[in-house]
Amino acid sequence: MVSASEGHEPTSEAPPAALTASAPRRPGWKRHASLFAVVVSLVAFDLWTKGAVFGWLDSAEGAAEVGRSESGQPRYRILGREWLGFMLNLNYGAAFGQGSNSQGILVGGRCLAALFLSVLIVRTPAGQRVYLASMVLILAGALGNLYDNLFYEAHPGLSGYVEGRRFGPVRDFIDVYFTGWDWHFPTFNVADSCITVGAALLLLSGFFGGSGQEAPKETVEKTEAG
Repeated sequence: MVSASEGHEPTSEAPPAALTASAPRRPGWKRHASLFAVVVSLVAFDLWTKGAVFGWLDSAEGAAEVGRSESGQPRYRILGREWLGFMLNLNYGAAFGQGSNSQGILVGGRCLAALFLSVLIVRTPAGQRVYLASMVLILAGALGNLYDNLFYEAHPGLSGYVEGRRFGPVRDFIDVYFTGWDWHFPTFNVADSCITVGAALLLLSGFFGGSGQEAPKETVEKTEAG
């Protein structure tokens, strides 16, 4: 007689549950919706701050209520501090006004960057929180400034106005003044702040890893038939 234990040989195949346990999680539409909702909220906040500060300081009433900078522009000191204030400026270029004579290239680059960042957000695996946060911030900043390029129309009375440009300027209003050096840091806005913080988080995700998860390992080896 053949015993029951001799009728079956042990198999090395893993159960179906084990095969799928280490598979990478695919992000669903809920994650995409929540991340892009954050992007929309940041862009809305950026545009609201630009509209509110420019609408106030550009008016005769607002300009009369605040002090003046060394160049005679209206400047509102935040919390009464000299080093931080609101001062209007138009930027036709990139960071620090660079590339102002190549607006077409800059605007085209911002459009491509926004599309590329959107794809990265959708395709990034679940768990990479720092990396995703950096992408969301950079995308929001790029869209906030791109809106100004495409839709904002400046008038000649604003500082930095240049006539005859195909695309609109980016509205900057946050002014940092270093009294010890008698030097104003180039004015910036909320969108610029998002891009800066996002870039810093992107570097951190590269140094320390954005996911905190190990890549899934192969758990099943192919065996020869027969």
